[in-house]
Amino acid sequence: MIDEQTVESALDFLRDNAGEIGKARAERVYLEQFRKSKKALLFDLSPEETVAAKEQWALRHADYLTVLDALRAAVEEDERLRFLSAAAEAKIEVWRTIQANVRAEQKAF
Repeated sequence: MIDEQTVESALDFLRDNAGEIGKARAERVYLEQFRKSKKALLFDLSPEETVAAKEQWALRHADYLTVLDALRAAVEEDERLRFLSAAAEAKIEVWRTIQANVRAEQKAF
């Protein structure tokens, strides 16, 4: 059973972590876009001659792999916070449903 304390904790989590949740999402979106820019920059620096060879060079470059590692960490944090937020929201919705059911039962009697 979800009590009011659990709901308050869920609301507190959402309020207290809003900045962190937003920052994690911003970091993820930034790195998703920066990855494309980094690839283009490395593509231009490539000593290779063909387009395919330039792309391969850029994709295996250490700087590109560093961006991918950062993106992986950003996605992990964003998803962790998203799932925690979804769990908090689900607790609130379950509590609201329980409260509505209690009110309906009280009206029935």
